[in-house]
Amino acid sequence: MTGKAASSGNPSAGILSGYRIIDLTTVVLGPFATQMLGDLGADIIKVEPPEGDVMRHAGPQRSPGMGPIYLTMNRNKRSITLDLKQKTAKAALEKLITSADALIHNVRAAGIERLGFGYEQVRAMRPDIVYVHATGFGSDGPYAGRPAYDDLVQAASGMASMLPRQDGSEAPRYFPGLIADKTAGLYAANAMLAGLLHRERTGEGQFIEVPMLECMVSFNMAENLYGHTFVPPLGPTGYVRAMTPERRPYRTKDGYIAALPYTDAQWSAFFSVAGRPELADDPRFSVYRARSQNIAEAYRLAAEILKERTTAEWLELLGAANVPVMPVHTLESVLTDSQMRETGFVAEREHPSEGRYLALGQPLRFSAAPAAIRREPPRQGADTEELLAELGYSDAEIRAMAGEGALGCVEGRG
Repeated sequence: MTGKAASSGNPSAGILSGYRIIDLTTVVLGPFATQMLGDLGADIIKVEPPEGDVMRHAGPQRSPGMGPIYLTMNRNKRSITLDLKQKTAKAALEKLITSADALIHNVRAAGIERLGFGYEQVRAMRPDIVYVHATGFGSDGPYAGRPAYDDLVQAASGMASMLPRQDGSEAPRYFPGLIADKTAGLYAANAMLAGLLHRERTGEGQFIEVPMLECMVSFNMAENLYGHTFVPPLGPTGYVRAMTPERRPYRTKDGYIAALPYTDAQWSAFFSVAGRPELADDPRFSVYRARSQNIAEAYRLAAEILKERTTAEWLELLGAANVPVMPVHTLESVLTDSQMRETGFVAEREHPSEGRYLALGQPLRFSAAPAAIRREPPRQGADTEELLAELGYSDAEIRAMAGEGALGCVEGRG
């Protein structure tokens, strides 16, 4: 299976139909990246050790190894279990690699080389492979080789200092979500696509490193380098509008609302709807540059004004005036929002073993080759026999491998 086959494939199978990607990743970063590629039609082969991806076991579950975070990040993949301590399992992975266009893993460099699947070792098997290594820290820096997790990267990137900087609290704290893992996952998916495009144009594969810390600093400092963009600095770090303590959802008579007049016209319309038209001509707020210098005061005024009506009233009034406004959802209520449901982005699906479950769709829209959910998240090892048969293994050879423990506990064998 090669990438070039995709150009003559069925568009309904997805833009990446015809590409095979070997996925040796676990937890969040890698699975999040490869699910996006699977949604686009790539044949994602999820290679798991006998104990499975650790995220299979996190959270409530109906069946062992089918936890909610795993389900949300592992659709459109086939799962094969291989114990890479066994020679026959290593040989099977080598065969998979020779059939593939790309490989991604998040094992530390020394560990993957000990297993026999470092870049140079894999390139000997498949010279044009696109090889993506998702790592904690750039390999040419003093942190190279250290273990990395989302919390550590949030801390080291400066992210953990931002909420206290805004609200005046003393201690740094983490954003309550795996933002570093998922951000780096986006970079990893983008890197894989760029590597495949380069291969299409030149015929060559390459090694691509995706370091979490550098990705997170790049992401976080895009606006927050701010005054330190200049040498010497012309001001502080931190985008002033975003950092002001007054930037937050506003209280209304009966709840909260997100309102963000941004342009001159929107602020003028906001003050008019609020019955304070004189503020539109106030030199502190009349033009963007002046507002940016007085943004905390502008937000304080907005907070006072928005207390005067209910959330529903403001949604109607500000929406009619073309002032940007949205409801403030909880993690529960967003799942029933009309935008989420009527577009089909949030939908119930039927899993063959787990029953009804809630799935988040692929947010990107492609007119010519749509992204879609083609396979439900697989049980561990569910496709082991199918994949080995595709590689030319006989039933007897597969039974022998299973008997010696090379395949862990294959789905269907108990």
